[in-house]
Amino acid sequence: MTDTPPAPPVPPGTFLLELVPVPVSDIDRAKEFYTERLGFHVDVDVRPADGVRIVQLTPPGSACSITLATGIATLDMPVGTLRGLHLVVADIEEARAALIARGAEVGPVEDLGGVFYAAFSDPDGNTWTLQHMPWRVG
Repeated sequence: MTDTPPAPPVPPGTFLLELVPVPVSDIDRAKEFYTERLGFHVDVDVRPADGVRIVQLTPPGSACSITLATGIATLDMPVGTLRGLHLVVADIEEARAALIARGAEVGPVEDLGGVFYAAFSDPDGNTWTLQHMPWRVG
């Protein structure tokens, strides 16, 4: 059981993106990176059958999680091939500094026409970016 509150009902006609598989070579190493370096919350870490492991992690405040899995053919992808997942933040300099303080290697902030980005990757080479859109800060 997790301490995460139950998800709200799914309204008719919606398509909610809530889980993205991330292909990794070593689940324990990836789990450590995502929790210790990025601060993701562990929702699930189960071994429902021999040779099967599922780890679900959620970024702080996100409605969408990632899954690290082994032994599930439908989630089998070449390791390190996921590209460009975005973590939207209110203050990119603060978010970047927090990740760096936790030991993540995050590139410099780039201004691409008023939207700001800072790129990084996990230990397997899956790429991520922090994204800041000033008009979305509330």
